[in-house]
Amino acid sequence: MKFKELDLDPRLLSAINEAGFEETTPIQAQTIPLVMSGADVIGQAQTGTGKTAAFGLPILNAVDTQSSNIQALIISPTRELAIQTQEELYRLGSDKKVKVQSVYGGSDIRRQIRALKNHPQIVVGTPGRMLDHINRHTLKLGNVNTVVLDEADEMLDMGFVEDIESILSNVPNKHQTLLFSATMPKPIMKIADKFMTEPKIVKIKSKELTADKIDQYFVKAKEFEKFDLMTRLFDVQAPELALIFGRTKRRVDELTRGLQARGYNAEGIHGDLSQDKRTSVLRKFKAGKLDFLVATDVAARGLDISGVSHVYNYDIPQDPDSYVHRIGRTGRAGHSGVSVTFVTPNEMGYLRTIENLTKKRMEPLAQPTDKEVLKGQLESVKEDIKDTLEHDKHLDRFDSAVQELLATYSPEDIARIFLSESIKDAESVPVKIAPERPLPSRKVSHSRSGHGRRGKFNGHRGNGGEHRGGNRRRNSDRRDGHRDEKGGKRREHDNKRNGRSKKSFKIRTNL
Repeated sequence: MKFKELDLDPRLLSAINEAGFEETTPIQAQTIPLVMSGADVIGQAQTGTGKTAAFGLPILNAVDTQSSNIQALIISPTRELAIQTQEELYRLGSDKKVKVQSVYGGSDIRRQIRALKNHPQIVVGTPGRMLDHINRHTLKLGNVNTVVLDEADEMLDMGFVEDIESILSNVPNKHQTLLFSATMPKPIMKIADKFMTEPKIVKIKSKELTADKIDQYFVKAKEFEKFDLMTRLFDVQAPELALIFGRTKRRVDELTRGLQARGYNAEGIHGDLSQDKRTSVLRKFKAGKLDFLVATDVAARGLDISGVSHVYNYDIPQDPDSYVHRIGRTGRAGHSGVSVTFVTPNEMGYLRTIENLTKKRMEPLAQPTDKEVLKGQLESVKEDIKDTLEHDKHLDRFDSAVQELLATYSPEDIARIFLSESIKDAESVPVKIAPERPLPSRKVSHSRSGHGRRGKFNGHRGNGGEHRGGNRRRNSDRRDGHRDEKGGKRREHDNKRNGRSKKSFKIRTNL
């Protein structure tokens, strides 16, 4: 089904068209008409199937932009998902001028209070922070027409059921409730029975990983090691066209600036970019004028990109289906592809969850040696020389200078100097990437050790190994909310303690 077949506001259709979407996904085709009819809906689907637009488009369609009241509430389990949802709804509702605001723990609550005073029509947020705003009377739900429970099973796992019930109890009786979950355990069904009226059920089969031609690797590394390690891998793997995924907009900006500072041909895209800038960056990438595209999951969603040889997950995705969606950008049309996922020790549980979904183990990849890096850099320079000799028709303008040099120096000395100038140690340009908020601990139901296994790429021992996460902390984002005002000062203190050099390439650490 095409979006234009749905009875959507022309301004929404324009935004959909600008985003490059034409046909609906299965969950969108089934859910949008039901939501527009006013029915309560239970959608069983994974992230990456297009469910944000499935509930977002009919909500945006129904929003009265002349009203200053909050008309829709979307509850998300994590800060990352709340931000991604807000970005996507903002993009889809931009032509209609719909105001969308996100609220979540770990961010200055005073700033959020000021933003809520600007009268958004849609609010997306995590349960603890939403409840905090409700208790402060800064989030008024008297005119809410639609409530969405997104990733309900994840919220159950994180201990948010009581918070969700408290939020729903503050919403007027006459409203539409939409619930989306990958699984339907009994506690979720109890919420549905209590707060939903004759819900329609839409069940979408989970996407499966079909790209067998993708070689999947993981690198176990500490947060501060990842950037230097990734650029060393670039030198060894020599990606022709690469996608790099970061978890947040700030991360994408910092990675892009860091790569550019080290001389890599890179650009980034995320929800804050103008449509013109986004289109320009994608056009350059598709035309092969960019080597690296750094993106958030939301910005990369729905992009028709071919020829990607490598996908680098700088941040492991919290949702396993997002991983499938990311790496599916490579290994297309019969070509082979490579994916590399950087995993910090406390994120190993997420890697196991991904492997359970894909039913394929990622190979541990050892950190490249200096010898391997130099070899890769030399190969790159040799390719550049070959390409220049084949395509530059004006090299003869250097003939007299060449003769002068050869009269004084040997060809071997000239070649050595040329290579010395061409190959620079990338790490001589220090790049500091601000650490992101750690993902919630995820327990692992089974163990798998990577010790002793050899990665296919360079034959060195991998760094696999088990990390058993602690118990999930209930209402963690609400507690984080009480630490907001101190968070900035703590980061400031940490930066001073780290003693950054003035010569370092500095990355902003403010949100």
